Amino acid sequence: MYSLTVNDHVMIAHSLPNEFFGPAQGMHGATLAVEATFSRAELDEHAVVLDIGAATEMLDEALSPLRYANLDEHPDFAGRLSTTEATAEYIGSRLEDALADQPDVGITVTLTENPRAKVSYTVPGRP
Repeated sequence: MYSLTVNDHVMIAHSLPNEFFGPAQGMHGATLAVEATFSRAELDEHAVVLDIGAATEMLDEALSPLRYANLDEHPDFAGRLSTTEATAEYIGSRLEDALADQPDVGITVTLTENPRAKVSYTVPGRP
């Protein structure tokens, strides 16, 4: 199995209005470090998992709607909490759309919320 990881970060604002989340119930900002890992069992005809530039561009496009956004007002989070896990799923889904023509590429998104906590989401149905 081969993998390629590209990274970026995104600054968001949101609230998690449920007592389960303690002080994070109120509006607050977060800077999330984002890693997108693409994997495949065999390299493509160019001997790569994906072109690094293309992978970086895909991640940038996936993050673009989130940059400096208040996720409480973001249409894709309407009716659901914008937890780090839900945000990772959102990014993974956008990357899956970008790679619709390459179903043999696995996608895992890892968000680092702080130095002691990371969340990962692996897009189901891909290798």
